[in-house]
Amino acid sequence: MDVDDLDPKKKTAQLRDLGTLGVEELRDYIAQLQAEIIRAEATIAAKEKVKSGAEALFRKA
Repeated sequence: MDVDDLDPKKKTAQLRDLGTLGVEELRDYIAQLQAEIIRAEATIAAKEKVKSGAEALFRKA
């Protein structure tokens, strides 16, 4: 069983209509997206650390 099998099914992100947003709203939206990317990358790093630790533990046994 793969660790990814334990994660719930992924939802597809809803795309926003960018044509209705002003320049400042678009900049704010980009900042929000960048913050979300950083959060997602941190979560990936944490999951990879846990996975590596588990693999190392079970290799030694």
